[in-house]
Amino acid sequence: MSKWVVLGLWLALTVGSSMFAAKLVDEQNNEASSWLPDSAESTRALEKLSQFQDVNSIPTVVVYSKESGLTQQDVATAAEDAKAFAQVEGVEGEVVGPFPSKDGEAMQTVVTFNFGAEGWNAMPDAADELREIASLDGGDVYVTGPGGQAADSAEAFGGIDSTLLFATLGIVIVILLFTYRSPVLWVLPIICAGVALFGSQALIYFLARYADLTVNGQSYAILTILVIGAGTDYALLLVARYREELRRHADRHEAMGFALHRAAPAILASAATVILGMLCLLLAELNSTAGLGPVAAIGIGVTFLVQITLLPALLTICGRWVFWPRRPAFGSAEPTSSGLWAKVGRRIAARPRTTWVVTAAVLAIACLGALRLDIAGLATEDQYTRDFESITGQKELVDHGMVDQSNTVAVVANADRADQVRDAMTAVQGIEEPAEPVVIDDLALVEAVIDTDVAAPASFEAVRDVREATHAVEGADALVGGGSAFYLDTQEASARDNRVIIPSILAMVLVILMVLLRALVSPIILVATVVLSFGAAMGISALLFEFVFGFAGSDPGFPLFAFVFLVALGIDYNIFLMTRVREETQVRGTRQGSLVALSSTGGVITSAGLVLAATFLVLATIPVVFLVELGVAVALGVILDTMIVRSVLVTAINLDLGDRIWWPSRLAVRGREADAEVVDRVREPVR
Repeated sequence: MSKWVVLGLWLALTVGSSMFAAKLVDEQNNEASSWLPDSAESTRALEKLSQFQDVNSIPTVVVYSKESGLTQQDVATAAEDAKAFAQVEGVEGEVVGPFPSKDGEAMQTVVTFNFGAEGWNAMPDAADELREIASLDGGDVYVTGPGGQAADSAEAFGGIDSTLLFATLGIVIVILLFTYRSPVLWVLPIICAGVALFGSQALIYFLARYADLTVNGQSYAILTILVIGAGTDYALLLVARYREELRRHADRHEAMGFALHRAAPAILASAATVILGMLCLLLAELNSTAGLGPVAAIGIGVTFLVQITLLPALLTICGRWVFWPRRPAFGSAEPTSSGLWAKVGRRIAARPRTTWVVTAAVLAIACLGALRLDIAGLATEDQYTRDFESITGQKELVDHGMVDQSNTVAVVANADRADQVRDAMTAVQGIEEPAEPVVIDDLALVEAVIDTDVAAPASFEAVRDVREATHAVEGADALVGGGSAFYLDTQEASARDNRVIIPSILAMVLVILMVLLRALVSPIILVATVVLSFGAAMGISALLFEFVFGFAGSDPGFPLFAFVFLVALGIDYNIFLMTRVREETQVRGTRQGSLVALSSTGGVITSAGLVLAATFLVLATIPVVFLVELGVAVALGVILDTMIVRSVLVTAINLDLGDRIWWPSRLAVRGREADAEVVDRVREPVR
């Protein structure tokens, strides 16, 4: 009866949450200001800049390019375009330009839009209107600058909700069909994943709308991947244990009771690890990073509840026939005892020390590739995997010796020191001549155009120099903001977040493992193996990014995001394995228990790893370098965890150290093992 109550409850919750889940996409905040660290100088400058300019203003640059050279008629046409631009809805102030280049082959016009707080969401339509107006016979027109980049960013993330969902579900269905070899069973984990996704999206929607939780395209994409990937992993583990128990129990309800009793603690520990790992992101200064923490934690929490309640209910309602054509009959033999992973275990047991030393050495060598990882940040033209129009427009400005008039460094200072601040800026390399100060009450604004791309290292150096020069003006209380200042502060905040959050996650994971395994040695070993796996994944990924994908570098936040997902998710597989090792150790001893655990969990953990790797790899379909790199690195790291670290390295260490891995618990001193007998048995030739 209880299974029907559970089913009815989740059905009602799903119907009620679906309408709110659909609204989450409209609650995304992809404005750059929503990512700013609150303590950054650019943030403090932005607060004072509001007296001089609306913070919702979005400068947009229309670039005209003609290889054969601009004519007087072309310039006149652009001037007429500028008049038409001024009539477009949302345009604020004066349209400035056109400004021809010195070589006479290009020109630019600056249009400023203001749609209020929702401006970045309105920019795609505004950019389309500019394109419809602008024309150049025999040449090309591009919409670039912050407005053009916002429009292209919207295109890059356009349809992300449906694209990611269907692509991820498609991949998971294929893997589940291959894993279960059943035309029916795969439906149940997919149903549960969908219920978990709707439920988590609805809950996050309310927090985003009423509790000021920051949700952007990045965290939205990761939520979809994480819920489906992790949910399928939990389902695989539970279904595998349920199938084992069906061979031992005639009653399916009794079998499910034993399966939940054995599998639920491991799933709970796994979910708790991911949740606490994600909540460590709340320590971040960057709002975008801190916002991802609760988003991901909620997704995992809801997924856990669904998989330990709804999935068991569906499995028991359906009965054994859902496994057709391989129904696990009562009393039948367990196939994993003589399968592939049982043979792998016997091979490892023959020479465990040699196996883990060689494996660790190979992974350590792979870590060296991380020395090639460049996390200095990406220029605008390097942030996407496609040549969007805004990127091409920026290149045209550079090729024709023009600077983006919308990219300025903005200095806010006390009005009585405005002239000294301007004089100090005049001596700085990398910026144009500063404009005359604009004074309102006791504050002054001094702006200067930066000569290079808004996200280029040269722009960051110019901002640093401006800050050094203006901060030296006594009594000015100067604050330096602007687009390049924002990117610089984001980069510095990311470096700080790496130093704070990575050790916090490692400490948290270690504590959870100590509580779960009731030991000290094995948790330290497991954390060390996961860190080694992370380093190897980063090393190999860095080489792929540079020599295969041809990326110019990586976002400063990439190492942190990759670490969070690889460690929080990678430790899952060690939890699944080691909880089974501990269970078997109590009746078989550590060495024999390790072999039984490997043979029993090998197939399901490998399948789970393939599911998670494939789902994260779906991120590579989004034309954003950061998400492509994150998807590739996490997928590679998960494969290393499941195929090498968990199956070979951890198992070999367990076999080598034996009961010592449980120190200081009672398992370390029981003396139950008959090691010589086990070793003799595993050294027999594999048939």
